Amino acid sequence: MNRHPLAKLLCCLVAAAFPFSAAMADNISLKASHQFPGGKGDVRDEMVQIIAREVAAANVGLEIKVFPGSSLVKAQEQWKAMQTGQIDMTSFPLDYASGFHPQFGATLMPGLVKSHAHAARINASPFMQDIRGIIESGGVKVLADAWLAGAFGGKDKCIRKPEDAAGLKVRSAGATFAQMWAGAGASIVSIPSNEVYNALQQGVAQGTDTSSGSFVSFRLYEQLKCLTAPGDNALWFMYEPVLISKRSWDKLNDAQKGALTAASKKAEAFFTAESRKLDDKLVETYKKNNVEVVTLSDAEADAWRAVAQKTSYKIFSEKVPGGKELIEKALSVK
Repeated sequence: MNRHPLAKLLCCLVAAAFPFSAAMADNISLKASHQFPGGKGDVRDEMVQIIAREVAAANVGLEIKVFPGSSLVKAQEQWKAMQTGQIDMTSFPLDYASGFHPQFGATLMPGLVKSHAHAARINASPFMQDIRGIIESGGVKVLADAWLAGAFGGKDKCIRKPEDAAGLKVRSAGATFAQMWAGAGASIVSIPSNEVYNALQQGVAQGTDTSSGSFVSFRLYEQLKCLTAPGDNALWFMYEPVLISKRSWDKLNDAQKGALTAASKKAEAFFTAESRKLDDKLVETYKKNNVEVVTLSDAEADAWRAVAQKTSYKIFSEKVPGGKELIEKALSVK
């Protein structure tokens, strides 16, 4: 007879414990890695920090720990790190993963995207539908889109015409730009953007192309004599989305997925507004630091595109599965 109250007490304790255990099981921590400086105003870092803050504020049992400055994973290893589960999220120049999916090279193709407004149209096009499909096939999901304009920098002189690159050691952000530089007579230095400063300082590189944001946040103005800014004839645009592995995404419950999606939309809106200001900040910063700033004329931009047509576009169309169709889809966006 005395056992019944004890049994009831045990049942109550077990019943009370299960909801607590379920709630604890839903508490998830994600690791977000990127190569950009943290806490120094880089908009790509801020984009990820916004997502982390908004998700925390949503109070859905989801935490995002941000590891900036390649502090957890090296820049070019982040795609693989998502596959292996070493990291869950990244803000990533997609072209860095073109060794896994060569089609990603189209997201850093000389002259393919001409302006921020054009990037927005490209983003909504069948070209980007195909790119996102390849991302998904690689076990990764796009959380937020981001396109950055970029520029050229010369350590000893301005780089305006293809002839100016002849004989220079140039760091290029990706294979397609490297092919264009090589077609203009440069030798290629293959390193990520966070290593460019030292390469310029040590004479390993004499010129570089990279994003407007990286030109500022990595303080390359301390090593460059001349900047070829985007202006009205930008040749350099790169797709740098915020990504999450589908394995990590699938671990989230509906409330967590909803909070992460809403946070990502807010971060994307922030980035879209800020990315247009980056070019102005780039020019302002370089002039302030006594670096000569030039832009490409129509004729100079056309000369570079002619080199790219014979090199980057031709190689991509011939060597990459579906490459010709991808280029045509992108070029059809006016």
